[in-house]
Amino acid sequence: MRSFKFAAVAAAGILAAAGPAFSASSESGQGQAVITVLAKGNREAAPAIQPQDLQVKINGKLSGVTGWDALRGEQSPLELVILIDGSARSSLGSQVGEIQSFVKVLPLETRVALAYMENGRAAFSSPLSSDPVQVMKGFHLPGGEPGQSGSPYFCLSDLAKHWPSQDRTARREVVMITDGVDNYNPRYDPSDSYVTAAINNSVRAGLVVYSIYWTDSGSADNSPAISSGGQNLLLQVAEATGGASYWQGIGNPVSFEPYFKDLRVRFENQYRLSFSAELKNKPEVQGMNLKVGGPATSVTAPKQVLVSPVSGATGE
Repeated sequence: MRSFKFAAVAAAGILAAAGPAFSASSESGQGQAVITVLAKGNREAAPAIQPQDLQVKINGKLSGVTGWDALRGEQSPLELVILIDGSARSSLGSQVGEIQSFVKVLPLETRVALAYMENGRAAFSSPLSSDPVQVMKGFHLPGGEPGQSGSPYFCLSDLAKHWPSQDRTARREVVMITDGVDNYNPRYDPSDSYVTAAINNSVRAGLVVYSIYWTDSGSADNSPAISSGGQNLLLQVAEATGGASYWQGIGNPVSFEPYFKDLRVRFENQYRLSFSAELKNKPEVQGMNLKVGGPATSVTAPKQVLVSPVSGATGE
């Protein structure tokens, strides 16, 4: 039986009192986040959420909602990087057709690129493109050499720092295909410095990170404890950035199609939340908690967001 584990980081609830749709604020900080809103029990018919249904807390303090925009159609471009572990077992070739089909059915406003985790960096094999043929020209089976990528979190950090576009109006989303094992610290450590750095860099770059578990070559993936630790680290990244983590036990999934179907639905049901928050001076990554009232929904929001100075504001 296939089982999915989705990173759900915000619960639906009824607000005690509905505030104004958009709140003016004297705070000197502002930020944005991509929020996914799905209908419970029917992912094809997500309910409409209004700004007054939202309660946002930044670092535990109530914040004002300054924008809530549905990300659909030509006016909401999406940039997607499929980041493949260079040490992944070559049996990944069984999923080529499904990766190709996924790229083909994405909306025209989506630009996709392929990159491989190699020696601590994200090595692009195709540029961002809305042409599926152009994208898939860059696909090749990973080398499958143990330790080729070192730590997938090095590679995610590199991607965040060198995103292949300067378009900040576009959503930036990543699908990592990897076992999530940090070869420099293979045990599960929620305080892993490389994972923490990857999360920080991803949040600063505005990335939403998803992952699909696929085993690597070498002996590490023969250990259930190490494999489980890698999955938990991937979940940690997904929860922090507002993505989702997919796996089926500690073995490779038979098919990626159920995951890709869920991803397509998520991409079609996203909003951009804008908010105000307290900030002293320079941009800072802060914790976020979002509650949504109104219709029964399943909401996925990032646990961490970047708060930047309001244009023209001065810090202390």
